[in-house]
Order: sequence, then structure tokens, then C-alpha cells
Amino acid sequence: MIFGVMAPASARSPRQLIIFGEFYLDLVFYDLPDRPRLGEEVKTRRFAELPGGGLATTALVAAGLGTSTAVVTRVGQDARLSPAWQKLANSKVSVEACEFSSHLPTARTVCASYDGDRMMITHDAINENLHSLLNLPLVRRQLRASKHVHLACALWPARTWLPVIRRLRAGGLTVSADIGWNPDMFQSRDLPRLLAELEFTFPNEVEARAMTRERSIEGALRKLARWVRIPVIKLGRAGSIAIQNGKAVRAKSIRVRAIDATGAGDAFNGGFLHAYLAGWGLEDCLRAGNVCGALATTAAGGSSAIPTQRQLKRLMNTPLR
Repeated sequence: MIFGVMAPASARSPRQLIIFGEFYLDLVFYDLPDRPRLGEEVKTRRFAELPGGGLATTALVAAGLGTSTAVVTRVGQDARLSPAWQKLANSKVSVEACEFSSHLPTARTVCASYDGDRMMITHDAINENLHSLLNLPLVRRQLRASKHVHLACALWPARTWLPVIRRLRAGGLTVSADIGWNPDMFQSRDLPRLLAELEFTFPNEVEARAMTRERSIEGALRKLARWVRIPVIKLGRAGSIAIQNGKAVRAKSIRVRAIDATGAGDAFNGGFLHAYLAGWGLEDCLRAGNVCGALATTAAGGSSAIPTQRQLKRLMNTPLR
């Protein structure tokens, strides 16, 4: 889809955006005084339990900016008592099509954030065969009434997901994905075919190089452009870069005091997709993503510092570094 003006509000679907993927209960330890090492203990007074994973953060940011958003995921019955799940369920994000498992606990991630980066340990057996949720009647009804689907999961194995994405596109949806750090996928011969079905993909700098086996960001971007319609690479503090119609577009970020990088890339995705569905041009989509990603680092987790529409536009117009 080419960036352009959206249809008037009266013609828009009930849910512009569906985020499909994995939900995590994030236990975030941040503002650490030292880097955690094996055999040692690091203590901090800063801790938070938050909704985690690309699904929750992307959805909360997009919905917080005014995009009508629903999520589709699987959680355990234990999620009903979790403040992290309640934050998502009580937000502007629709969770009505989510599945509750009586056999497995909700996925969990322990995040240790230090010096602008983080390390994570995850338990997520509940996310196996997650793609089967797309066949549920309520989910299929939501998909028919939506415009864009963002896949916030590994999409592995690729041969399982390829027909799934093709069915989504055959239903008139545009599709994007953030597969995260997935070495098996990066080495798969099916990766180019899978990416060819996407409108956008959102790797960070390290992931983009691993996916393409290119040393430079420019080389990685050019190679991704052979596979995906509009590849977007997130560059952290340096902003982001993309290609559309053979032309590279780069946008710088804003300056913030970062204390936790957890979820910043997913916050970028939420800002970018909000701008895309609002009909903004590619450079403004990148700038919106940059602002949301940068703000996400100023608080624990990726969804604790979401701008309003007015704040987003003001920050997009601040002098860039």
C-alpha cells in the first residue's frame, strides 16, 4: 500500500489495527548499579511488573495515540489476577478475542536493564502453535472488520506462517511483522518468501545485519528492500531508516534520559503504525516511531511513557540532534 490519505472516519472499520502475537508478564529490574554477571548478585530499588512483549507494548502505544486497536493472544488463567494483564484489559485496547488456557501459565520474562540496554530470560510454552488462534470464529470476524494486522511473534517455522499470511492478505488486509531476535528464522531459505508477503518489517540494527548477512546498515537495508515492500530498520538513539520505491528515508530521534530500553522497539512500532493508519508519509511515520521509542526508554517497560496525539506532534517538531 502506498502512503496516502485515509478514508473519512465514517468509512473506517471498527478496528483499524489488530496486533497478533505473544503476551508476557514482564518483571523488570532497572536502573541497576552494575552489569549482572554469573555467580554475582546485583540489587536495585527499581522494579516493575508490566505487560510485556511486542503485542502489549505496540497495542498500548497505538491505542494511546488514538488508533482503534485489538489484540489476539493466549494467556493463562493466572493472568486474570495480574496487574500487568489488567493494565492491557482495562486500556483502550480490545482483548475480547484472546484465549485463556486452563493448562499453562501466562508467559513470563525477567528483564535486567543496564546502561541503555537489557538482558532477558523467558518462559513461554503457552505460545506454541499460536497461529491456530487465527481460525477462531471471533478472531476471523475481527479480521474481516479490520485494515491492518501486525504480527508480533517469531513466525517460526516460516513454512507454517507463509500460508497464514497469504490468507490474511487475500482477505484485504495489509500485514507487518516484528520477528525479533530469531537466528533460526534468519538462516531459513524461506525468509525472503515470507518477508515478500509483508508491507513492513521492523528489525533493529543487529537483527537487520543478521537477517541479511550484510556488514553495513545501508547494505542490509538495500537487501531487505529486495524482499519486503517497505523495510524499516530501527537504529536506537540514531533514529530509523527505511526504503520506499527505491529511495532511502532516514529520520533522527529526540534526546531523552534513558533508564530502561525494554520494549522501546515495540513502542516504535506502535507509533509508526498509528502514523501509517492515519495516512502520514513515510518520514513522519519514522519520526512518530522514533518519538514513541525514545519516550519508552524514560520509564520502566515499553508502555509506561506513551504520548498523547498532541504531545507526539509537538515532539516530532522539536529540534533534532
